[in-house]
Amino acid sequence: MAATSSSSSESNEANSKWLDAHYDPMANVYTFSSCIALADLHGDGEYKLVVGDLGMAGHTMRLKVYRGTGLASESTLLDLPSAVSTFLMDQNEPRTPAVAVASGPFVYVYKNLRPYFKFTLPPLDANPLEQDVWEQAKEDMIDPLTLKEMLEGIREKAEIPLSVRSLRFLAQDVPEMENFVNLHKGQPIKRQTVITCMSTLKKNMADEDAVSCLVIGTESADVLILDPEAFTILAKMTLPSVPAFLDVMGQFDVEYRVTVACRDGSIYILRRESKRPKYCIELSAQPVGLVRVHKNIVAGCSDETLQGYTQKGKKLWTVYLPAPLMTMSLLDQKSRGFQAVMVGLANQVVHMYRDKNLVDVIRTQDTSLGPPVAQSIRLSVPKKTRLYVDQTLRERENAVAMHRVFQMDLYRLRLMAARAYVKALESSLAPITSTRQEPLKMNAVVQGIGPTFKLTLHIQNTSAGRPSINLLVSFLYDQSLYAMKRAFFKAPMLVPGLNYPIETFVECLSDKGISDVIKVFVLREGQSMPLLTAHINMPVSEGLAAA
Repeated sequence: MAATSSSSSESNEANSKWLDAHYDPMANVYTFSSCIALADLHGDGEYKLVVGDLGMAGHTMRLKVYRGTGLASESTLLDLPSAVSTFLMDQNEPRTPAVAVASGPFVYVYKNLRPYFKFTLPPLDANPLEQDVWEQAKEDMIDPLTLKEMLEGIREKAEIPLSVRSLRFLAQDVPEMENFVNLHKGQPIKRQTVITCMSTLKKNMADEDAVSCLVIGTESADVLILDPEAFTILAKMTLPSVPAFLDVMGQFDVEYRVTVACRDGSIYILRRESKRPKYCIELSAQPVGLVRVHKNIVAGCSDETLQGYTQKGKKLWTVYLPAPLMTMSLLDQKSRGFQAVMVGLANQVVHMYRDKNLVDVIRTQDTSLGPPVAQSIRLSVPKKTRLYVDQTLRERENAVAMHRVFQMDLYRLRLMAARAYVKALESSLAPITSTRQEPLKMNAVVQGIGPTFKLTLHIQNTSAGRPSINLLVSFLYDQSLYAMKRAFFKAPMLVPGLNYPIETFVECLSDKGISDVIKVFVLREGQSMPLLTAHINMPVSEGLAAA
């Protein structure tokens, strides 16, 4: 059975039209589809993946940018992200988009992956009855138990919800209520909403690189449109329920439509200069995703259905899915005018629909969720020792003196190397001549394991067109260790540019397993100063040692 399933998966991969461009099962990213975006952040034509990582256990939230599967950069986020969008703020060159991260009541805008601006949602009006009750508590006119009873009554009947402070007070135990009241009664009551979803809307042109506005859905059932430069509220629309998904089309200065899927299981359509929704679509279950294809609306629901509607709310079709729907997105290939809806299912399969027709199926790789266990184990990094701290302080206090000592030693080393080089040139101890009259070069090769070695000298005339004649070759060695048949001979005429190999044989006379240096001199006839000198380190004779 296992062999059958594995063979079928291999055949599916072989017959698939899709290739895995990038794949990293150990990326350790915990996020939602609303916190993922693709954008050309540097204007170089290379799209990068922008991810708002929720971290683990509510901490270490980060904004990560991936180039392929490699992490290009990351920035720390102060709170859990709820949405990530990329948009162009201005017409300046280069045309690089900014990154907007919605987190709580704030929108953090990053330009060139650096913090640029923070927008805060305007505060909401507090309940006047709640303010009166807390004012009485501030003047010690009521005790904490009476305050609790009055706030519970307000919560049950009032249309305006209670503030976070009152809700926290109602969650306190009776012994802790008095301390809570004394700590917070002097502060004004504030009621703040948070962002639930975010999208973008073109400002005045439909071009792909046109300036865009941010469209924000809030927990207070409002939809806000922000100016891309001043980040002021250009338009505000109110919904009957809290928005969960946004889909925006059009231009703000011309005509636009905002399609909103809300938590009450309905889809509302907002138009320009309308404070309330114009159309309402009642879904069969809670919405899981929302996509607009041309002029039609496609919604995925929690009852494993995919439903299509016109923009006026008329139902077109319903598709029943084989597994619960996890996320959905629009596939828009503008070069061919092709649009389709990609639906990610819980059985690790992606379905592609064009209208209600299933076009293709993509099977994703079955991997275990989350990083390996070893990745969560902290390394035992040793603490800084006292010696390390003392050395750091010493280097910090004596940095100038230590640098001077280093420079002095470096200059001394250079001077010694220069003196040795000059001495080698003056005494002709180098394998290359320093005179222009006789430009020669020589190297030696030793062959054999002993007791007889073959010694080959390669001599070359490096001049442009002048041959070298009347040259002698002499060997200097320890006669108690080595014996040579030809320790002194005359070299042939050296034509420029040719390599002349001169061979001779050396016999080792010692059986004690020792070796020595043989010196080779190249002299001109009638002169005692050598033109070239080479030192040959002879190997140990293994033949005598074995014998």
